[in-house]
Amino acid sequence: MTEITSTPDKLPAAVEAFVLHWGDLGGQWGVNRSVAQIQALLILSERPLTAEEIAEKLGMARSNVSNSIKELLNWKLVMRVPVMGDRRDYYVAETDLWQMASKVAQGRKEREIDPMVTAIRAAMEHADDPKISPVVRERLKGMHDFITTVEGWYSQMIHVPPQQIMGLIKLGSKVVSLLNFVGRKDNADKGDG
Repeated sequence: MTEITSTPDKLPAAVEAFVLHWGDLGGQWGVNRSVAQIQALLILSERPLTAEEIAEKLGMARSNVSNSIKELLNWKLVMRVPVMGDRRDYYVAETDLWQMASKVAQGRKEREIDPMVTAIRAAMEHADDPKISPVVRERLKGMHDFITTVEGWYSQMIHVPPQQIMGLIKLGSKVVSLLNFVGRKDNADKGDG
């Protein structure tokens, strides 16, 4: 439970609702509620905020704010910025949703996907062991093929400009129809040969 140090300044109703809802969503994303609330507050803040201001606005303990900011800094979702004439640390959030999603995807890949890739590749090095059944060998190969394909796709997509990816996303089911059409055409061409 978040320790409340004082009565927070009243946030505008829309900002408060967003901060509370984003905080609740944090739990679904595997993120502490305080971390998500701080990110939400900084996303909607018109100016950089100090940790003290964040603690005051959200009614959180200063230590909780400090720990949450460290986590947001590690994810690169919040940046420390200097303010002329003030020695305190000020913070701003990444506000571009595409950049936010990219940073979260990169962080999740590093924390969750890369260790899995390493484990599967290590297992594949020993897949020719005669003690391993053909069924297990086939499963390892299937996982290896899948993860290699996904990793290759990710490496390609990270370099595609966001506008082009958004255009692709907006096409939605039209892409599937195009892929089905191309597949039918390829199959027909092979049958003609």
